[in-house]
Amino acid sequence: MARTESTMLPLGTLAPDFNLPDADGKAVSRDAAKGPNGLLVLFLCNHCPYVKAIEDRLIQLATELKQQGVHVVGICSNDAEECPEDSFE
Repeated sequence: MARTESTMLPLGTLAPDFNLPDADGKAVSRDAAKGPNGLLVLFLCNHCPYVKAIEDRLIQLATELKQQGVHVVGICSNDAEECPEDSFE
């Protein structure tokens, strides 16, 4: 397996802006999504067995973080046409 250099940005780097549709089709940007104390971005998908296994804990975490002023968004980069299980429905 080939080794490549990490493309991870240094911790503390401002996340790149994004403008993505939410489950209702409304556009959401990084700045609109963030809470007064920050934003946690999760990259996940609906069909992942690991995500399914911790779904309840993710909901609990998001609820607790929101009370602390940190909002949470989940981004699924999968193509719903290629993987229908990852559609908004």
